[in-house]
Amino acid sequence: MTAHLLTSARLLAVAPVAVAFARPDTLHPTTVAGLIVLAIVTDLLDGKVARHQGTATAGGMLFDHSTDCLFVSGGLAGAALAARVPMVLPALIVVAFGQYVFDSYVVHRQKQLRMSTLGRWNGVLYFVPLCGVALVDLANLVSIPLASTFLTSATQLVAHALVVSTVVSIIDRATATARS
Repeated sequence: MTAHLLTSARLLAVAPVAVAFARPDTLHPTTVAGLIVLAIVTDLLDGKVARHQGTATAGGMLFDHSTDCLFVSGGLAGAALAARVPMVLPALIVVAFGQYVFDSYVVHRQKQLRMSTLGRWNGVLYFVPLCGVALVDLANLVSIPLASTFLTSATQLVAHALVVSTVVSIIDRATATARS
């Protein structure tokens, strides 16, 4: 129950973060940064809490990973609408997640999600451009133009690298069954 509440808190942050990145005038940058920190902390804690309380289930894992997908793809879609990350990144995340679920439950007929190493790392790293965009907004808020310029470039670089790694992950998962 506690783990689901943590995941639900992240789920409630999806729309505000997506809207704030698409329209930066809707929420104060510190509020957006706080919501991203909330999302990261709840993501780090929900699984640990579920395992500690003995309440970890395949359904809980699906809820957690689905919420992660909604949070990062929603936030990155907002950032993409504001031309802060490539538009294709959030779409690729949704495709990769759909493939992950389909592959796990339909192709491999498992009763829980079947993770891959690259997919796991991508899932973690999708939060980085969100943090980058939030940090750019904070740097602009306190008028640190050099930091803003550096963070903007770094965020773009990471986002483009994630486009490539997500495509590689999609291809790897699609061909894994044929290879085995």
